[in-house]
Amino acid sequence: PAELKVVTKRQPTAAELKELQFGWKVVKYIKSNAIVLTKNFGTIGVGAGQMNRVGSAMIAITQAGKAAQGACLASDAYFPMPDTVEEAAKAGVTAIIQPGGSIKDQESIYMADRFGMAMVFTGIRHFRH
Repeated sequence: PAELKVVTKRQPTAAELKELQFGWKVVKYIKSNAIVLTKNFGTIGVGAGQMNRVGSAMIAITQAGKAAQGACLASDAYFPMPDTVEEAAKAGVTAIIQPGGSIKDQESIYMADRFGMAMVFTGIRHFRH
């Protein structure tokens, strides 16, 4: 995305930023509440088609297993609640890319800051059914 906005206290590292951009390209092609975990420019977990975003995140985190440690997360739409950020942090995810735009964005940003994660907003939604 052309205009990325870092919304957390911690900036993503150069490596995380490249990984986030890779994840953003991948998540575009997955439908409905899509969450993708990437590491070393490979997809290590994919969750989609769930009734809520945290459900998709838990599928992706479970698939990734221990590989989630140090991974990046891409979401096709904003987080309506901070629970996805919290679960990602507990799994060891270090950076997140998402569109932003939720009325509760500040809660997700706070959660990311609490865990020392970097979060980037794109301003563009990929979400589709």
